[in-house]
Amino acid sequence: MKATLPGEGIRRKKEELVKWDMRDAFSIDVDRILHSQAYTSYTDKTQVFYLVGHQGISYRVIHVQLLSRIARTIGRKLGLNNDLIEAIAIGHDVGHPPFGHDGEVYLDKLCRASDIGGFRHNVHGIRALEVIEKGGKGLNLTMQVLDGILCHNGEMNEQMLSPEKTEGFQELEKKIRRAESGESPAPMTIEGCLVRMADTISYIGRDIEDAIFLGIISRDDLPRHERNILGDTNGKIVYTLVEDLIAHSKEGEIAYSSKVFNALHTLKSFNYEKIYLNPKVKSESNKIMNMYKLIFDRLIADIESHNKESFVIKDFVSRLGERYRKAHNTAEIARDYMASLTDSRFLSLFDSLFIPTMRG
Repeated sequence: MKATLPGEGIRRKKEELVKWDMRDAFSIDVDRILHSQAYTSYTDKTQVFYLVGHQGISYRVIHVQLLSRIARTIGRKLGLNNDLIEAIAIGHDVGHPPFGHDGEVYLDKLCRASDIGGFRHNVHGIRALEVIEKGGKGLNLTMQVLDGILCHNGEMNEQMLSPEKTEGFQELEKKIRRAESGESPAPMTIEGCLVRMADTISYIGRDIEDAIFLGIISRDDLPRHERNILGDTNGKIVYTLVEDLIAHSKEGEIAYSSKVFNALHTLKSFNYEKIYLNPKVKSESNKIMNMYKLIFDRLIADIESHNKESFVIKDFVSRLGERYRKAHNTAEIARDYMASLTDSRFLSLFDSLFIPTMRG
């Protein structure tokens, strides 16, 4: 299978080559993402289950590391560019706000109500890496990595995926607009296609294990037919899916066999019904949603009143350049700040803004 070559990596802003730097373009991108504030925030952003208070439950950093490992294992067998795979994998979820996909839904509603368009974590991931990092200068990542992050949506049900030709940053901007409107354009590289397909592998079995640990489901609840094909533990499920992708992918496409794909599709439906939409999992969601609105409205008020003591001014706006401030209205700044928060920082910010403090 033809891999993406390091020399194909292009950046929005040209950079002078450093003679002593042994890294290629995609390897440099891996390091830039690893050292970013957005990547550091993974360690305190939950994946599916939040406010559970249990050790051993997956945080987003675990999901990202599992995806990187799984995708690189497959990529090595297929002869693909593992630096590009790693860069896309570790950066793919940097746009997630606090409290996982629920937080994404709440922030999306607030953004639409403020007439700044919807909020999608894959689109915001590009904004975080290109516009917010390094004090508003951005990381200047290669187009191939940014494209893979934008097009990573692992929620899609696809038996086969092939690259979508994308030439230059103008076409990438068009793909961003398409993603904002709800489309899920295919990645421009075969490595990006692999990361998107492997995204599901990295979370589906792990979410089942977490749900069993929390008593939300039992292992016997798993659909019998799919259990016989894929396995009944995370390890078995991952091995089956990885082996099938390696066996059935070919030049220009990443693909599952029909048998395994159909079983995976049914298992994903099971996870949605029994785990992700389970009332036990959503028990605190209304509280979090109300907290989102209260914080969002307060941040907008603080920005409009130029409140220099506000956290959004001190912790966020002040470290970004004048260019960022002039290019974004109050709701957009509030959106970007809220999306950057970790779960615990979100909770402590709410306490600081709305919970009275005892004195004396």
